Amino acid sequence: MTVKNAELKMTAGLQRQFLRDGKPQIALSGRSNVGKSSLINGLCGRKSLARVSSSPGKTITVNFYEINSEFYLVDLPGYGFAKRSPEEKKRWSELTDGYFTGNGSPESLKAVIQLIDIRVGPTSDDMMMINWLENAGCKWFVVATKADKLSKTQKAEAIEKLSQSLGVDVISWSSVTGEGKNDILSKISSVI
Repeated sequence: MTVKNAELKMTAGLQRQFLRDGKPQIALSGRSNVGKSSLINGLCGRKSLARVSSSPGKTITVNFYEINSEFYLVDLPGYGFAKRSPEEKKRWSELTDGYFTGNGSPESLKAVIQLIDIRVGPTSDDMMMINWLENAGCKWFVVATKADKLSKTQKAEAIEKLSQSLGVDVISWSSVTGEGKNDILSKISSVI
């Protein structure tokens, strides 16, 4: 798959704003600051399609990026250590939960890309999300972000450990080098 065009189609702060036009959707899930926005930018070959921030918790809406007028990459709010009030965290959680459970066209969700920082490994929040996806019967795959932060040997060991602990293949990704881009786009293509 080649990304020829990409645009932010909808920023939804409320469930009623979710896009329900029947186009396939691939959701991106992960903790705050794991690199969801960087992944979107890297896959689309754009530097600032999705806003990237060094401080966690900047995505507080569900953002729908239309790719090649064929499908959406859906950037979900991050979970974990974002410095926000309990009320804001509750609203994010409800919004994300609403995307999965209250979405008017659940058949449009084709897969969830679960992002995990390769240096940290799966957190308890990541495992809770993966368990939820499993129980809900959602297709999901793992992308290990920030692969350029480790040496080749460290990266191979981390991918092997992650793969064994989760029982799935893991794609390593670097927004700096583009490593993993073709594998991720191929995986997306196979599920849509």
